[in-house]
Amino acid sequence: MMNTSTYKKIAVASTFSPRFEHVLSEAKRIRDRFGSSLSLIYIGERNADTSKKFAAILDRLRLPNDSPVHYGEGDPAEGILRAIADNNVDLIVAGALEKESALHPFLGNVARRLLKDARCSVVLFTRPELDPRPLRRIVFVVNYSDHAQSAFKETVKLADAESSEFLYAIRVYTTFDEVRASTFVDNGGGQRPRTFEEEEAALEKFVLEAGDTRVPIDARCIRGNTGFAASDFVKSVEADLLVVPVHKDENAKERLPNHLAWIADLIPCNLWLVR
Repeated sequence: MMNTSTYKKIAVASTFSPRFEHVLSEAKRIRDRFGSSLSLIYIGERNADTSKKFAAILDRLRLPNDSPVHYGEGDPAEGILRAIADNNVDLIVAGALEKESALHPFLGNVARRLLKDARCSVVLFTRPELDPRPLRRIVFVVNYSDHAQSAFKETVKLADAESSEFLYAIRVYTTFDEVRASTFVDNGGGQRPRTFEEEEAALEKFVLEAGDTRVPIDARCIRGNTGFAASDFVKSVEADLLVVPVHKDENAKERLPNHLAWIADLIPCNLWLVR
């Protein structure tokens, strides 16, 4: 069991759709991994019928029958965001998909709003299972902030708990990065951009600072011109979970930075956005 100080309060966005029981089962797995409490958020009327349905689902999944259910009204996304804030939720779990095309899956409106506007961490499941499968391969998108280092250490713990086969730490190195490094002129006003080889060394240092782990870690710098390079890599290794650290800035108008906006348009697998 993980350190309970990481996520003390986990909540799951609840509906009575056919997949909700699967999402709740996945949320139970996440609760167990982090040693947290688990509550439910439901945007709809509280009555005898909804209480009976929740009681039956909690019983089937062997969750405490007194698990809190936070009810709300109005637009589902707005209601969930409001419940997250009102109840000091540290991590929200939800289903991700609205539909799938021949090319890629599309995020549902609620999942998209959670990614962009929730002030807590978010876990989205693309294909939730009633009997959750191990997260065999996990991909972590690296930046070099202190927040990212803390998020990576928690990802290492999750990978250990899941007995994952591989944890990939990736850094996208663009053509623009390469041009900047090769044409930089030092006028004493800024730090020289890293070459590809220097970026690889920085990535290796980042990984080593996380400490020992039973799970093999594969650190890779990926050449690519957009964030979609990370998505392509996720697909190529058949990852089960993509982890993206985003520093929580209380004053930021844009909750999801522009360079990470691609994950709101294309979600290649289960996603953990760490705020």
